[in-house]
Amino acid sequence: LMPGDASFWPAPPPPRVSACLAMSIEAAEAAVASSGQRVRDLKAEGAAKEAVEAAVAELQAAKATLTASVEAALASCAEGTPEYDVLKAKLPAAAKPKGKEKKKDDAPQNDRAAAKAARAAQRGAKAEAKAATKDEAVLGPNLSQAEMDSAEFGNLFIQSTHAATRAWTGVKELVPSLAGQQVWVRARVATSRKQGKALCFLQLRQSMHTAQAVVFAKEGELVGFAATLPRESVVDVFGEVTLPAEAVASCSQSAVELQVRRLYCVSRAMPELPLQLEDAARSDEQLAADPSLTRVNQDVRLNHRVIDLRTAANQGIFRLQSAVCEHFRGFLLSQGFTEIHSPKMIGTASEGGADVFRVEYFGRDAYLAQSPQLYKQMALMADLDRVFEVAPVFRSENSLTHRHMTEFVGLDMEMTFFEHYHEVLDMLDRTFCAVFDGLNQSHQEELAAVRAQHPFRDLRYRYPCLRLRYDEAMALLRDKGPAKLAEKLDSETDERARARIRERLDARGPESLAEHADTEDMGTEDEKLLGEIVAELHGQDYYIIDKFPAAVRPFYTMPDPTDPRWSNSYDIFIRGEEVTSGAQRVHDPQMLLDCAKEKGVDLSPIYSYVDSFKYGAMPHAGGGIGLERVVMLFLGLPNIRKSSMFPRDPKRLNP
Repeated sequence: LMPGDASFWPAPPPPRVSACLAMSIEAAEAAVASSGQRVRDLKAEGAAKEAVEAAVAELQAAKATLTASVEAALASCAEGTPEYDVLKAKLPAAAKPKGKEKKKDDAPQNDRAAAKAARAAQRGAKAEAKAATKDEAVLGPNLSQAEMDSAEFGNLFIQSTHAATRAWTGVKELVPSLAGQQVWVRARVATSRKQGKALCFLQLRQSMHTAQAVVFAKEGELVGFAATLPRESVVDVFGEVTLPAEAVASCSQSAVELQVRRLYCVSRAMPELPLQLEDAARSDEQLAADPSLTRVNQDVRLNHRVIDLRTAANQGIFRLQSAVCEHFRGFLLSQGFTEIHSPKMIGTASEGGADVFRVEYFGRDAYLAQSPQLYKQMALMADLDRVFEVAPVFRSENSLTHRHMTEFVGLDMEMTFFEHYHEVLDMLDRTFCAVFDGLNQSHQEELAAVRAQHPFRDLRYRYPCLRLRYDEAMALLRDKGPAKLAEKLDSETDERARARIRERLDARGPESLAEHADTEDMGTEDEKLLGEIVAELHGQDYYIIDKFPAAVRPFYTMPDPTDPRWSNSYDIFIRGEEVTSGAQRVHDPQMLLDCAKEKGVDLSPIYSYVDSFKYGAMPHAGGGIGLERVVMLFLGLPNIRKSSMFPRDPKRLNP
């Protein structure tokens, strides 16, 4: 072929949709999503029929606009291309072009087809011309930080081109004393509600706080821009704080409104979210009262955790979790403790047993630490005297219960003592009470946010807390437990649960509660039942059980000095569930070797731990606390996954 031949040159590419039409389609899709959400909201609120019909008409108009924009784009796009197929899929079903029909000889059919094509082309031309002037108004201009003063609304891209010049006000800070002042606020669009052409209400949300912003403009496109903002978009709002005639009941900042003067979209959320925040935020009481309400199950929440965490209750839960660490750390520091950081990859299982994660470590095995136990003790032998740590803990337990995870945060403490391990137990008691007092005194707003969605009874506690010996607790369980189980049997409707209760009531069966021995280990069901009995008899939800059987404790637990059946060990309970396990540790190296041999534990892999007691050892004790369990039980939550930001269990490694 020669350059003069037509086939020498490649065929020109098929025509593509103009940027203007593409923007028009995007705006139309956003308008359809916004209008559809408005219809759903009005129906859910039980709004008047006229309001619903008006919203439906607005939705139909938005769909018609979308259809016209897509048809115009199809007319300018080559059929059979990927772009054509994508555009075709955007059409409502009734408007989608049909497949090619077989040719017919009758002229009327051809005339109708030609007329239809002409009308489509005419509509497309009109839509494109209209979009050329209106697209910028609906979507707003795209602005850099340097250009934002050139428009009162638009899409603002923050790329750190300018140093901070604006003074910001948090949504929480919008109070009546600011009336008449103009402020900048950055928040999310929780809802957008347009009323007519000149008015739009935005609910702005920042963490647990919300405020109403009013967009009013008889001229220009500011209202139209505000109305098409998808929910959860991030916006910068400049406006004047005013006092509404009536309180805005739907907002936390109910005594103020923000009259919008300028509005910029910093990040536009996708029109359709994988879950709706109003569904995820419904209270347990609402869901129980109305079975027809949409429920967001646990897996959906965890799969889209970033959105789920935006609910006010979750904002409260994880701020309270942070506060638990703050008060734990603050109190122990005030008592002369030193914070340490122990390794999480170790050469042997720190607690012994099979519940350990093995990892490859340069040709040999390493293990994820089950606790910082050994290193806490070694730190004391290094004369740090009192230590604590806040760090991850790993347990390879194939358990899918409401309170177990394979990774959690441990709040660990260890300290030397002078005469009796109860000196340490008392320090633990004081630490818990300092945490509880701190939450109740300084975090009422967060507690209220959680309580609004997950109602719970305030934790009942005192200092010093109720303490029971293990044999006393078992006697209480045998004495009061059967009557409590009989009450449960009368009210229980699930047959499997009833069968389980009958097993525990059977005096001759292996699960008999009445025959529970003093030295028998206490299972989860026993713990919960004992918690109910203690709450009923003593009016307390927080208590300690001391002197556990030696057979159920680790090899490094100090035996009781008078009765080898028992040990100097203890657990701490909240609402009938264990949150802390601790003990006096064996600090004599020969006794440690003997105890390990008795329990069949090989100490050769942790010789450095044993050796640390050969150079002069202080008597000491301590305990490990599960952070997520403390938060779960303090707030009365039903599942530990609600108090873990990104929980890990045998079936979940993402997100």
